[in-house]
Amino acid sequence: MADTQYPPPINKRPKKKGRKTLDILVDELEGSLWVASVEKHKLEGLEIDPASEEVRWGSIYWAKVKHIESSMDAAFVDLDGDNMGLLKNADVRLQNADGAYTKGGNVAIGKMLKPGQMIAVQAKSGYLPNLDATEITYEDKSVSVSMDITLQGRHLILAPMMSENRISSRITDKKQRKQLMKMLNAVDNINGCILRASAANVQTGMLEREGQILKSMWEQIAAFFTGSDVGLIVDGPNAVQRSLGDNAHKTINRIEIITMDRFQEVEEWCEIFAPDLVTKIKPVELLDHNIELGLFDIRDVLDDVEYLFQPYVILKNTGNIIIQETAALTAIDVNRGGDKRSNLNINLEAAIEIGRQVRLRNLGGIIMVDFLKMENKKEKESLISALKDIAALDPCTLQVHGLTALGLVELTRKRRTPALQDRFDSALD
Repeated sequence: MADTQYPPPINKRPKKKGRKTLDILVDELEGSLWVASVEKHKLEGLEIDPASEEVRWGSIYWAKVKHIESSMDAAFVDLDGDNMGLLKNADVRLQNADGAYTKGGNVAIGKMLKPGQMIAVQAKSGYLPNLDATEITYEDKSVSVSMDITLQGRHLILAPMMSENRISSRITDKKQRKQLMKMLNAVDNINGCILRASAANVQTGMLEREGQILKSMWEQIAAFFTGSDVGLIVDGPNAVQRSLGDNAHKTINRIEIITMDRFQEVEEWCEIFAPDLVTKIKPVELLDHNIELGLFDIRDVLDDVEYLFQPYVILKNTGNIIIQETAALTAIDVNRGGDKRSNLNINLEAAIEIGRQVRLRNLGGIIMVDFLKMENKKEKESLISALKDIAALDPCTLQVHGLTALGLVELTRKRRTPALQDRFDSALD
């Protein structure tokens, strides 16, 4: 059955020169799915789907409006009989007689939706049950949802309620946006699609194929938008699919999987969206089946995972960053340590690691960074520019808002899944 037996002589594997390659490791623990992205033996991505997760980001529901909350200009919707969704006015989409869609926000939500009305919605974030809570309110258990539904492909995102094609707003370089739009306009039979950054070197024929697949998927899903029974129509992308989609712009060397069920699941997804990766999927067999997360352990990933729960990170030249999460925001402090280099060089190195830590720890909301003091405006501009380039690599929306009056760099990040600590605790519960 197995393509590889572990432990093998990993350090003797042939490596491609001049090109960064990524290994995707797929492991399981008590029903929870763990996926690590490893580049040159360094953890670059971590996704966990706890078995207890009740709502997954991207899941689509046929839901019922329970009541309108005028003070919030929002509606609470019943997703599946157990979970509630919070639909804000701006996320309402109503189809007109001509087939076009009207966005919410211009009038009160109570004038667009009524209690008992059936609507299709999509989860904008994941939801994990709070096992420690003694009393759970609608607000506590309500996941943010939207009627503006999208389907994620590898290089395209289908937005069926949008008539025109667009380039992902996460791509800010004007020259690149112009090139990508020219390429997208050259593709036949694609409407209502958002082009992802990973599509830059993809042949138009592949984009057309993916667009048709997504369109067919949407037609099949929309056929279930009928009746008065609420329920889940389709789950959102799982940890493997999110990892493959997020790393579509990189060269993937291997996808290692220890269970045949997951192997078949990943193979089916790759046959549809990533045919070039099918031969990269490798079933592996561990020599010791009693080790929890054995694949992570043998590939020396567990230490990196555990390190994510430390409040500090040591940089290469003895500098360090301190990460402190609070209810209101995350504060990150850059320290020189014994590093003798200039403040700018230390800050630039710290910025790269901060981008990695923000991504791995799945930090969200407001992030304030106290970098070392810089001498002039040019140095400050260099740091902000570098941070924007780093932010573009994040699969979630990470925005750089610049320097505050106190000299702190303000970032905001909109995460799609619960925080790493919450997912980790739920997966090990």
